[in-house]
Amino acid sequence: MILEVSALASFLRKEDIKIIEELSKYLQLFSDLSQSDVFIDCLLPGGEEAIVVAEAHPMTGKSLYREPVVGKIAYKENEPGVFFCFKTGRPVIGSRGVSQENVNMQQNVMPIANESGKIIGVLIMEQDITEKIQQEKNVELLMETTEQLSETLYHIAMSEVAIPDLMHEGLLLFDCDYQIMFANDRAKEMFEANGHLLVGKKVDSLPFGSMIKEELNIQKGMFFHEFELGEHFLQLKAVSIQRNNRTVGGVLLLRDLSELKEKEKQLMIKSAVIREIHHRVKNNLQTIASLLRLQMRRIDSQEVEKVFREIINRITSISIIHEVLSLEGTDMIECKEVIELVSNAIISSMKQSEQKITIQVEGCSLYLPSQKASSLALVINELVQNAINHAFINLDEGVIRIELKKQNQIVSLAVIDDGVGVDLEKVQQKGRLGLQICQTLISEDLGGILEFENNHPGTKVTVTFPLPKEGLVT
Repeated sequence: MILEVSALASFLRKEDIKIIEELSKYLQLFSDLSQSDVFIDCLLPGGEEAIVVAEAHPMTGKSLYREPVVGKIAYKENEPGVFFCFKTGRPVIGSRGVSQENVNMQQNVMPIANESGKIIGVLIMEQDITEKIQQEKNVELLMETTEQLSETLYHIAMSEVAIPDLMHEGLLLFDCDYQIMFANDRAKEMFEANGHLLVGKKVDSLPFGSMIKEELNIQKGMFFHEFELGEHFLQLKAVSIQRNNRTVGGVLLLRDLSELKEKEKQLMIKSAVIREIHHRVKNNLQTIASLLRLQMRRIDSQEVEKVFREIINRITSISIIHEVLSLEGTDMIECKEVIELVSNAIISSMKQSEQKITIQVEGCSLYLPSQKASSLALVINELVQNAINHAFINLDEGVIRIELKKQNQIVSLAVIDDGVGVDLEKVQQKGRLGLQICQTLISEDLGGILEFENNHPGTKVTVTFPLPKEGLVT
């Protein structure tokens, strides 16, 4: 498109107009090849203004302009490169200016001369640099606040070992008006997938925006929050940048916790399933114990009844472990509580009706993995049964004291009674099932030793074993 000849004649000679007209025929080719808006400007009388006399826009690319600009005025303050070229006759590359539609652009300007060498116009190629300028502003803002931001992030680094990981997550930068100036690709992926545009928008427009603004104004520092966005669970860390006690901008760091939360959910489900399994095992063991009790009541032989009672106590000891596991939901068991439960269950089952036998559990708290805790419960079962069977014959009352101690990484468990004492050789003789169970569990599972000694009065039986790596004593 070119200005009418009659209009050109008001400031150009006829010979110069022909040069402009001939060159304008190639503007569309220039525009398509360079993917730029291409113009020919001519200087108006007075030299302070120029007029657009021809234009072409790329057929396959994006144009800076919505409307034709032929016949419109170009001003020196908006297009300094154009007027420099008119004045000096030298090409200008990469000059910045503002278009007639108030868009930031970059110009390459070439002089157009007539046969005598006089500059009669300029050929201009323009490209939109709005995004580039915005990025430069972001960089400038980042450079201005680098020192203060570094100090703030240093404090985060002191409390967050994984600060480098945060930089690989979502990053938003906002200015003093809480307008988002920059968003990295990860942040865009998080929000734009859920219909939230970022750059140029206010922080208030985000799902958590009002809260961020309010909290940062109050705290003047950092703000932490977790929230759901679509199918994602995000952790937000907002950091305000202060200068002269005034907020000049800030940073939002976003970490996607969706995978972690899903794993936590699966662990909770798994934990609930495991607790339910332990609960059912406990119920089944108690059912078996109840059936054995029913059968035991139909037996006349005291010796057989004794065997049944010992079996029932062993089953009860194991069921107590599963009961604790069903309640705690963890593989680590506090053994002091289990020892009390097992011991009291055995006393209720085995003591004579007229006897008063009490249990005292003393010492430190011992935490063991469930398998080793089960072995320890069975050992306690056998030792307490042994004390009731042998220590309190013909006695109306007695005390069984159980002591838990730890020295370095060695745990000692002592079962001490104040009964009549026993023949140690007879107690330790081979062939006794309860003692065989004890020794096997202690040596094979706990990796310890079993010792008997007279206590005067009574007997002391000590189990010594190393504290497992997973174990804990408090």
